[in-house]
Amino acid sequence: MRILHILDHSIPLHSGYTFRTAAILREQRALGWETHHLTSPKQEKCSVREEEVDGLRFHRTWPFSAKWKLPVLREWEQMQATTGRLEELARQLKPDALHAHSPVLDAIPAIRVGRKLGIPVVYEVRAFWEDAAVDHGTSKEWGLRYRATRALETWALKNADHVTTICEGLRSDIVARGVDAAKVTVIPNAVDVETFTPSGPPDADLKRALGLEGCAVVGFIGSFYAYEGLDLLVTAMPAILAARPDARLLMVGGGFQDAALKEQVARLGIADKVVFTGRVPHADVQRYYDLVDVLAYPRHSMRLTELVTPLKPLEAMAQQRVFVASDVGGHKELIRDGDTGVLFKAGSAAALADAVLRLLNAPERWEALRSAGRAFVENERNWRNSVSRYRHVYADAQARAGSR
Repeated sequence: MRILHILDHSIPLHSGYTFRTAAILREQRALGWETHHLTSPKQEKCSVREEEVDGLRFHRTWPFSAKWKLPVLREWEQMQATTGRLEELARQLKPDALHAHSPVLDAIPAIRVGRKLGIPVVYEVRAFWEDAAVDHGTSKEWGLRYRATRALETWALKNADHVTTICEGLRSDIVARGVDAAKVTVIPNAVDVETFTPSGPPDADLKRALGLEGCAVVGFIGSFYAYEGLDLLVTAMPAILAARPDARLLMVGGGFQDAALKEQVARLGIADKVVFTGRVPHADVQRYYDLVDVLAYPRHSMRLTELVTPLKPLEAMAQQRVFVASDVGGHKELIRDGDTGVLFKAGSAAALADAVLRLLNAPERWEALRSAGRAFVENERNWRNSVSRYRHVYADAQARAGSR
């Protein structure tokens, strides 16, 4: 089986998207399949047509210089570039299937090339392009385009030979658009358990440098997007501090909400209780995780978070971390409340503070939570289990393309 994957971006860039992709590719190769990989013009800082990264060879859509800055024209130009490079590769490699990954800007070129060359097309939806844009805080720009973008997404879903997605929430939405339920398969998010080691003792020097000695540390490590609900976490801190004056909030990362969160912290008068580290090298992230007693994933309830399952709670389970998470749909699909993690009512700072305090004040519960979380990812949410589902996906895509 030879599969040509079409990707928005890939390693060496670091994101949940690239980590999921790399895991899928490696597990498919472990199954004996031949994989090839093309990235869109959105691959940053790329000046080569091919490169090898961590044993995987990526074809790049390059050189590319956008002539248009206006929305729609810019995306059209991007799709044209991807289509041309994809057709060139498909004719050269003669794949058994084209596997396009979100966003729809990759799916449309794949469908065009697949129809032209008679190659089955699989479209993997990790999130809907229009929802991700709105929930990143750019709804003003996208308001007039939302319905048109949604229609484009629906067209791609109906015209792909098979559709995969990462969770049941997204699958239900896809089927509700009139897509044949028999051609929609969930390939759930998972983790490579062997790459995650259980939490270790905190680095004493780092803890001292950050002023966290003798403190109960609540933490978030990741990108500061609006939907992550970090403003709610900051709002909950005064109540946490009232009950636990030794508590500190460790915020590792950065992003769109960085300045707003720092302003909120200053306004609440808790600047000496919150540590912002900024972005840290990927190789050092483990050291920061080891400083945290209770991780927090306080995502706000919105279409994106209700439908999409994130990777971070699974990674926390693999590392045997103790964490709280809001009860949005994406979290409830992953987390067994009180067993692998603790859920609280989304949007409620009081509920978040209560959940954190209950864990901080009951360290005797931590070992059971850690063990249950690790067992869940080892036995259920590992990449071998998830990727094995592609056997059916590719076979069905080939059958549908053949009958068409």
